[in-house]
Amino acid sequence: MAVVSFLLGLIGSLGFLLCGMKFMSNGVQKSAGERLQRALGMVAGNRFAGLLTGLAITMIIQSSGATTVMVVSFVNAGLLSLAQSVGVTFGANIGTTVTAWIVSLFGFNFKISAFAIPVFGAGYFLTMMKNSNSRNMGEAIMGFGMLFLGLSGLSDLFRIDPASLGWLQDIQHMGCISYIVGFVLGIFITALMHSSSAFTAIVITLAFNKVVTWEMSAIMTYGSNIGSTIDAIIAAAGTTADAKRAALIHVLFNVFGTVLVVVFFRPLLNFVEWISPKDNIAIQISILHTVFKSLTTAVCIPFVNQICAITRKIIKDDPDALPSTYKLEFVSHAKDSYGGYIVRAEGEIAKMTDIVSEMFDRFQVGITTLDTKFIEDHMEVMKGEEDYCDQMQEQITAYLLKCETLPISVSQLANISSMIQIVDDLEAITDECYALGKLIQKSIEKKMEFKDEDMERLLPYVELARQFMQFIHININRHLPKEKLEFATELENSIDAFKNELKKLARKRLEEGSNVKAELLYMDLVKQIERIGDHCFNISELLAQAK
Repeated sequence: MAVVSFLLGLIGSLGFLLCGMKFMSNGVQKSAGERLQRALGMVAGNRFAGLLTGLAITMIIQSSGATTVMVVSFVNAGLLSLAQSVGVTFGANIGTTVTAWIVSLFGFNFKISAFAIPVFGAGYFLTMMKNSNSRNMGEAIMGFGMLFLGLSGLSDLFRIDPASLGWLQDIQHMGCISYIVGFVLGIFITALMHSSSAFTAIVITLAFNKVVTWEMSAIMTYGSNIGSTIDAIIAAAGTTADAKRAALIHVLFNVFGTVLVVVFFRPLLNFVEWISPKDNIAIQISILHTVFKSLTTAVCIPFVNQICAITRKIIKDDPDALPSTYKLEFVSHAKDSYGGYIVRAEGEIAKMTDIVSEMFDRFQVGITTLDTKFIEDHMEVMKGEEDYCDQMQEQITAYLLKCETLPISVSQLANISSMIQIVDDLEAITDECYALGKLIQKSIEKKMEFKDEDMERLLPYVELARQFMQFIHININRHLPKEKLEFATELENSIDAFKNELKKLARKRLEEGSNVKAELLYMDLVKQIERIGDHCFNISELLAQAK
């Protein structure tokens, strides 16, 4: 019964600890996540600015895993370069040491439950308020209280005679084998919990209650460092080559740092003992954790370009050719950065916009040249692009619908609704572009001839639509201010006016006895181009509504 009671207490305490950390991270991300994302998106090329940004964000959301997932998502979306992501990743690794300091400074100096319960209650009452930011901060405060309740449970659980845990004592006195066991335990338990911070809290609690030795706690902390890379690996599934490289940098950084401190195992422990307060192993582990991460960063930060070059050799560039099938999986991470899901969807929408622009450019080549080379070089490609965008619409929409189920802010929820409509309009433009290509193909194969003056009128109309497409391409995923929406309105009105004029001229030519088939095809071209303008204007309005 004693073993069962111990296991139940351990499960319950870990549950409080992990749930508290999740509540804290979720609450902060929902209240300030969009601002944190903007801060991350504005990271300058300076590696030290990136390091400070990663450090600050991780200290705020208390999760290096969430920051890493966000970094991979931003690189995948093209909002961060690979070089910029390196500094952020390094900073996140230092930022994750804050949890250890919270535990060591506050976890054992007073009765935690006496502090945790009022904090949890205050947070709960905040969640009952109408203001969404207050509710989100209330959730974060509740998480803070739950975290300390979990620590209180762990502390009470391990406040026992170490001699009664004979098996653990035996493991710690097996020389190098004991270090290997502790190291492997650190890797696998951290990977299982998806939280190096939570595992470090457990190690500190065990060490404080003299269940594990100073050396064993150090080696378990080192193993935890490698186990924490699981979130980056999961986040990189199905992403671009650079996003995979960003995840690989996180793995390489942690593995290198671990190898470095293992090589200098005893000197580093002696140094930490020398600078730490005597007889306070909790503080010693926190200092070790911070020195370990900072030392690795100091060694690696001068070699950002070389690190990027190594990852490029390991992970090859994405193929230039468009694949035949499109796949966008909604991969749930244990350390969720909910904003990261939306950023990834924005990246996919940007890719879809690239394809749409390329399709319009192909049509413009055809309408300008009107020769068989257009059919040979472009029509089959346009067909593949149109099919691919159909798949993108289906899967991005399904992905966004799953994003709607996440605990995100009201403004993010509204943006997701707009994104779904934008994807619909982009797919509709691909249909129009392919239909235009088919009309050009028909005119070439049927050897229909258009008068020079007719083409001189049509080409400026096509160019006007191209400008609108370029406008959308530049501003996709951005909020359109009032003046830009006014510019979009002017473009839409110009296209409509142009359409009406061209249709009148075509009808007049029909009345004068022009070739009926050629004039009807000409009018179809005019209508299809005007529909592209309509879809571009719909997208502009949706972007103007985005927060």
